[in-house]
Amino acid sequence: MNVKIHLDLLGRRAEDRVTGFKGVVCSIYFDLYGCVQAVICPQVDKDGKQGDPHCYDVSRLIVSEGDPVMERPNYEFGPVAEGRKGPAEKPGFL
Repeated sequence: MNVKIHLDLLGRRAEDRVTGFKGVVCSIYFDLYGCVQAVICPQVDKDGKQGDPHCYDVSRLIVSEGDPVMERPNYEFGPVAEGRKGPAEKPGFL
């Protein structure tokens, strides 16, 4: 299994094949039993409220082509990565 392939789902629009639930992949996690899950965050509704995110196995997802909706963090592992922050924590982003 190539972890990078799954991390590349972050920020992409996706739809669950079974339920039709749509949104953006906002998190990926790997469990002890070999499953790779994606957390899908829906768009805001007409009143500006965001619905609850849902988790799906990545094999159930139809993932859109093209660029992610925002820049992904640069995930580096090991001592070099200590103290680095993702895009949401960069000055001026908030």
